[in-house]
Amino acid sequence: MPSNYADIVRENLNHVYGNLPNNLQNWIPASRDGDTFEFNAFGMPCRVAPDGILLDGEAQDGVLGILISLYLRHAAADPIRLEPLLSFKDLPNSMPYVGAFATHTQGILEPYVDTIASKKQQIMDCLNGAPAPDGISCDLSFLVHPLPKIALCYIFYFADDDFPASVTCLYSNNVSEFLSTDALADVGEYTSKRIIELIQQ
Repeated sequence: MPSNYADIVRENLNHVYGNLPNNLQNWIPASRDGDTFEFNAFGMPCRVAPDGILLDGEAQDGVLGILISLYLRHAAADPIRLEPLLSFKDLPNSMPYVGAFATHTQGILEPYVDTIASKKQQIMDCLNGAPAPDGISCDLSFLVHPLPKIALCYIFYFADDDFPASVTCLYSNNVSEFLSTDALADVGEYTSKRIIELIQQ
């Protein structure tokens, strides 16, 4: 399977560099040096070049490499549009992935809600975070940007005598312009995994 992932990354990069837009750096957005693009992805410095993808200095031939290469392959000129936020089930053709999303993006964070609250600023600093939009009623919330034009809004409720802790993850309004729904499900999962990594450091 890893070799298959590497093949997909290579195919996506070949597609990007086979017809490289002159203004791709503005669409990502990223800094550009010739055919090399640098930006933040999943809270780490990312370098994309014709020979591959480096994330925090490590070659990416797995799922993260696929997601980053797909993001470049589907880069568009439109800016990110945050609101109204969308639930995952509101994304196109999301039904096959709803159960996995609930488990792998939202459910995996439920045991860590108290720790996430105590390390909120660290998470936001790493993942290009910002306050959640006004009007969200919850115990804790924030926005993060795992990719430059994709924002996730995490909404948390603490456990009490009647209910366990709960987590909801919403997407910025026009995410479907930048990635397909199955890839967006993976973005949610790997962002949540990254949050767990950060709070355990």
